[in-house]
Amino acid sequence: MTLNHSQPKVALVVGAGDATGGAIAKRFAREGYIACVTRRTADKLQPLVDSIRAEGGQAFGYSSDARKEESVAALFEKIEAEHGPVEVLIFNIGANVPCGILEETPRKYFKIWEMACFSGFLNAQAAARRMIARGRGTILFTGATAALRGAANFAAFAGAKHALRALAQSMARELGPHNVHVAHVVVDGAIDTAFIRDTFPERYALKEQDGILNPDHIAENYWYLHTQPRDAWTFELDLRPYMERW
Repeated sequence: MTLNHSQPKVALVVGAGDATGGAIAKRFAREGYIACVTRRTADKLQPLVDSIRAEGGQAFGYSSDARKEESVAALFEKIEAEHGPVEVLIFNIGANVPCGILEETPRKYFKIWEMACFSGFLNAQAAARRMIARGRGTILFTGATAALRGAANFAAFAGAKHALRALAQSMARELGPHNVHVAHVVVDGAIDTAFIRDTFPERYALKEQDGILNPDHIAENYWYLHTQPRDAWTFELDLRPYMERW
């Protein structure tokens, strides 16, 4: 897919954290896309927005509750009215909260499903409606190991990520004939984040051996998926360090 720089195009990253989501936003901004990034609290996005702008890119931060239909609808309306068509949607919300099945509460189980799956449906549906009308677009879902197997103490997260993967599969089959590329990325392994550094220092020490995932390298694969020719689209891509067991 070749970018026409005369027409503004938007890459919307829902769940633009300090690591993967931010790196993806920066990667698309370097290619001339307007990076629109969201979190529940917009103030936390300012460092990312400033960083992209300092490199000559365009970026805008938005506060949005990805679990609320009216909030999602308002977000898409505002972005497309102010900046241009959303050409790429990256859904990057995690909700990786461990808990034993005997201690898990219905409320927390439901909230994890809302964050990691239901919000993916709401945002992807909003994007798909616009993309089908335009006859083009890319929707990329960030998955996890939990999308493929449910580990002990991760029933809620695994259930949500399994469901998100199924949503992505169904959408890929339905939207592909409309020239909308849907892909699911399984990120299997620790990522270079402050959380991993502070909470799992022994794991973080593997960074020197390329033993944890670099967010910039993850982002490169999202750009690759978006630019694939449509005669050879990938649905699922899994990324893991060479030393990760799987």
